[in-house]
Amino acid sequence: MVCETTKTRDPLLPDRMQQTDFFVCDIFDAAPKGDMASMEHPIFSISTKPDLRRRRYENSSGTQFVEVRPSDRGLATVHDRDILIFCISQVMAAINEGRKVERTMRFKAFDLLSATNRPTGGEAYIRLKDAFERLSGTRIQTNITTGGQEVLDDFGLIDRFRIVRETREGRMQEVEVQLSDWVYNAIQHREVLTISRDYFRLRKPLERRLYEIARKHCGTKPQWRIGLEKLKYKCGSHSTDKEFKRLVSKIVAENEAHRHMPDYDIGLDGNVVVFISKGSVPSRTPDDSVNIPPLHPDTYEDARNEAAGWDVRMIEQEWRGWCAKEEIEPKRPDAHFLKFCRSWFEKRGRPA
Repeated sequence: MVCETTKTRDPLLPDRMQQTDFFVCDIFDAAPKGDMASMEHPIFSISTKPDLRRRRYENSSGTQFVEVRPSDRGLATVHDRDILIFCISQVMAAINEGRKVERTMRFKAFDLLSATNRPTGGEAYIRLKDAFERLSGTRIQTNITTGGQEVLDDFGLIDRFRIVRETREGRMQEVEVQLSDWVYNAIQHREVLTISRDYFRLRKPLERRLYEIARKHCGTKPQWRIGLEKLKYKCGSHSTDKEFKRLVSKIVAENEAHRHMPDYDIGLDGNVVVFISKGSVPSRTPDDSVNIPPLHPDTYEDARNEAAGWDVRMIEQEWRGWCAKEEIEPKRPDAHFLKFCRSWFEKRGRPA
């Protein structure tokens, strides 16, 4: 049953982006984009209080891990993530226009606040400075395997920030940010997804995290299901199972009343959460796969061994179309294609 306050209170923040001069700068034309890695893993805290807990996540075999360490200011929050979304969006827009990009970028604080639907009063600049400090202080450590060697990597979300100009009242006017290699590499490899501008209007940190997970895993599929226990883990929630279910149930009820969640509806089937696409995320076509570079000539010979009897050029078209539909930009296209060929043959065998 939907409570009375759920019926009357709009769960979305006011749309502060509707301003007469909102699109004067090219900066506002950039589609918001988030990196896939932090959509997949709970890098950012959903707590509304300073989160000083160290987090560690491992894969099922325990061979790979991601550890997130806070500074004394606490972990970077889901709302702090707005800064990264803004920066990623600007760099991607420049790349798509063929402009030269760098890890260090400069912009007006007012533009960042406006583009992410934040208030632009004096208090907003203080909160923005706090967000920069949490982003620069949060450290991530992970082990990755490349070429048969395990590499331990330690990095921050941003390498540094600098307030270039400040008004007499203490408001920052221009800010310089240097993105970390981790974030910049995600941009260079186009491991990003476009998100709805209404993401910035979601009030609750958990709502934002649920949207990120849906955008990453549901994508353009009709629906996607996940158990509450696993969803809680992916959200990085420290609530009890009972409390987490209550929080999700409240969001489900509010969305039933207002349908305010961008791109996806959300339902609860026992202990399974169901994300249902509203059809507002544009479907990608095989033409969108042009960012996957041409395969090495030797790869086709290897592919013929993996999918004996099949036309590997035809399989390549299927693979590129599938990558586009699933919004996958493989880091090692040749190896990814060969794995696709292997799976293709295992499912279908030799052609008749």
